[in-house]
Amino acid sequence: MNNYKLKIQYDGTNYAGWQIQNYTPTVQQTIADAIKILLKEELQLIGAGRTDAGVHALGQVANFKTENEIDLYKFKHSLNSILPNDVSIVDITKVDENFHSRFSAKKRCYLYFISKHKSPFYEKFTYRYPEKLNIPDLNILANPLIGEHDFTSFCKKKSKTNNKECIVYDVHWKETKEVIIFFIEANRFLHRMVRSIVGTLLNVSKEKYGSDYIKNILEQKDRIIAGESVPAKGLFLYKVKY
Repeated sequence: MNNYKLKIQYDGTNYAGWQIQNYTPTVQQTIADAIKILLKEELQLIGAGRTDAGVHALGQVANFKTENEIDLYKFKHSLNSILPNDVSIVDITKVDENFHSRFSAKKRCYLYFISKHKSPFYEKFTYRYPEKLNIPDLNILANPLIGEHDFTSFCKKKSKTNNKECIVYDVHWKETKEVIIFFIEANRFLHRMVRSIVGTLLNVSKEKYGSDYIKNILEQKDRIIAGESVPAKGLFLYKVKY
């Protein structure tokens, strides 16, 4: 059995997320349908992460298995010609049969973009935040998130995931002339975890609370005491590491 790994970029604006759902467009379904047209067979397309509705990807990874031996260059070109303009296959490689895009992943990285001012070029993919942000202070506030913690306080309240333990390896803020970028890397992420973390950090910074406030939120394990989630449009799955 041949196993093929895809690196994917997509604008998630018009999709109900990555994972296949009934009666609503998803990225997974869109790509799987396109592959079916080319290979003329039903197959399982496995994604590395389940991005939510409206979330984008710069480096989503997926894999599928087939008996077909694929011409990689031709297949990539043909697949991109079928896919809509908001979904792109950046790369395709043949991998070991045991490779699993989700379970083989060691780390996942997300970016969140905040724009400093109104711009027609950033409006679709950034969250415009009116307050002036202090980047060094935000980095200090974010430090308690690093390490292994129960992230119940930053997870969707009605999540069906029982295990809320995640290991955050890196988290930091960076400022450019036009945008502010939030980066986070972890072994796994919970439903809406990144968006609620960003929203909470922005609120803590605005209210001038200390980093102990973030520690307390983690310890309470209660979504109600954390801040509101920021909009999905500024969030990107940046990279999956194996």
